[in-house]
Amino acid sequence: MPQPTSRARPTGHPGYSETLPREPESAATARRLVRISLSVWELDELAEDTALVISELVANAVQHARRDSIRVTIERPETACVRVGVVDFSKAPPAPRAPDDESESGRGLALVAELAKNWGTESLPWGKRVWAELEGKR
Repeated sequence: MPQPTSRARPTGHPGYSETLPREPESAATARRLVRISLSVWELDELAEDTALVISELVANAVQHARRDSIRVTIERPETACVRVGVVDFSKAPPAPRAPDDESESGRGLALVAELAKNWGTESLPWGKRVWAELEGKR
C-alpha cells in the first residue's frame, strides 16, 4: 500500500497527501487516509462527512480524468477546518448535473456542495485540483 508522503502538521499545508491509482478501489484508501488524518488532528466529528466527500471526489476523478493516477490531499487550513482535494491530469472542470429520478449517477457534486462549507476547482499547469472544505466545532 502506498505511504503518505508528508507528515501531520497542526494546521496548514501540506497536511497529508498520497498518490493512488485512478481506479474505483482508491476511494477506500482515500477514506482511510481522511479518517486517520482527522483522528490525528482530533477532528473526528468531521470523519463521516469528509470520508463521503473524498469518495465522491475520487469517483469523479476516476470517471473523468486521463492518466493512471490521482493525488489525494488533506490539509487543515484552520483549527476546526479540513480541506480535502483530488488532483488529476484533466483540465476539464467538474460539471454539476441535475440528474433525473432514473439516473444512477450525477449526484456526487450536489452531495459535496451539501456537506461542504465550500468547494471548488483550482487549475494547475498539468490538470486540476477539485477541493472541498468542511468545518467542525470550534
